[in-house]
Amino acid sequence: MLLRAYTTYVRPLLEYNTVIWSPSLKCDVTAVEKVQRRFKKRLPGFRNLSYAEHRSKLNLTTLELRGLHNDLVMCYKLCLILSG
Repeated sequence: MLLRAYTTYVRPLLEYNTVIWSPSLKCDVTAVEKVQRRFKKRLPGFRNLSYAEHRSKLNLTTLELRGLHNDLVMCYKLCLILSG
């Protein structure tokens, strides 16, 4: 239930306008990713696992990778608009 609340309410706020504002500096990426790291520590039974193990068990990708995916989708949509 906490995972659903996170993906419904928190992650969209973190990903809002990532196509326009894409964190390119490592400190910005780390700051945004820290929110997801803090969330996983609050889940019962996940405290002693590494961040990579948490992501794989919860089927979450890094926010940096999701931002890249959103950028590629936007580029594809722009190409369709410009070619059509």
